Amino acid sequence: MTGPGEPDVALVRALLAEQHPDLAGLEVSLLGTGWDNAVFRVGPELTVRLPRRPEGVPLIANEQRWLPGLAPELPLPVPAPVRTGRPGCGYPWPWSVCPWLPGHPASTHPPADHAATAHALGAFLMALHRPAPAEAPPNPYRGVPLAARATRFHDALADLAGRPERLSPTRRAWAVARWDALAGAPPWPHAPAWLHGDLHPHNLLVHGGRLSAVVDFGDLTAGDPATDLAVAWMLLAPEGRRILRDATGHDDATWTRAEAWAVALAVAYLDGSPDGSPMLAVADRTLAELGAPDR
Repeated sequence: MTGPGEPDVALVRALLAEQHPDLAGLEVSLLGTGWDNAVFRVGPELTVRLPRRPEGVPLIANEQRWLPGLAPELPLPVPAPVRTGRPGCGYPWPWSVCPWLPGHPASTHPPADHAATAHALGAFLMALHRPAPAEAPPNPYRGVPLAARATRFHDALADLAGRPERLSPTRRAWAVARWDALAGAPPWPHAPAWLHGDLHPHNLLVHGGRLSAVVDFGDLTAGDPATDLAVAWMLLAPEGRRILRDATGHDDATWTRAEAWAVALAVAYLDGSPDGSPMLAVADRTLAELGAPDR
C-alpha cells in the first residue's frame, strides 16, 4: 500500500469530529477492507468509506459525483453518499458518509429464491442500463469491446499457469477455447450505457433471503452492458439466467459477449484474489455454471 497508512477507527472519529461534528458521538467500528477502500459502521444508520490507496481515490469521486443522481431511479438501494469528507487529520484523500444497508454479500449468503433474485436483478439492470452522458467516467477495463480485454485475459492465464491449485491445466485449456469461441461476437451497437462495472456476488447484498441492495459503485462507467450481465453465471442457476435474460431483453450477441465476460472475470478473480477471498469461490462457481470441466 502506498499512502497514509491503514485507515482505522481513531482516524474516522477524528475526521468526523473535524468535519461532521454532529456525527462524532456515534459508535464507530470497522466493517471490512477491500483492495481499494475501508468501510466503517457509524451508528445504526451510516457508514464511512475511505480509500486505502491512491487507486481508490477516483472510485470514491465517481460515487460522490454520480450515485446521488442515479439512486432515485434504481429499484434496489445503493450506497449513494449522503455527506462527503475532505482531506484532514493527516489523511490526504476525499471520503464519504453513506447509508447503512443491511444484509450480507451474496458470495457468502446466497439468496434463497433464484427466480425472485433474477427478477429483481433484471429490474435493477434495466433501470441502470440507460444511455450515459458523455462525461460518464471512463474505464479501460470494463464495458469495453472484448478485443480490448483480450490482453488482460491472456496475461491472467499466463500468471495462473504456475498455480494449478487455482486453475488446473484442463480448466485453463477450456477457458482459452471458450473465450476464442465467444470473443468474435458482434460489438455493442448502441450508445454507451451506464454500468455498475464490478457487478459480482460480493457486491450484492442479501437480507432475509432476498436480494436487498447493490454496493461498491467505484467502477461505475459507461459502455457495453454485457460486462454487468456476466453476473448471471456468477450468481444464478440456468433457470435464473433464463429469467434474467427475458427480463433484460438483450439480443443473442449481447448474451454471447456476457458469457465471454464471465469467462474473463472468473479467470481474473482466480489470478488476483488473495488466499481465503470469497471471490475464489465465486470464480469456481462461475466456471462450473459456464460448463467448465470439474478440474
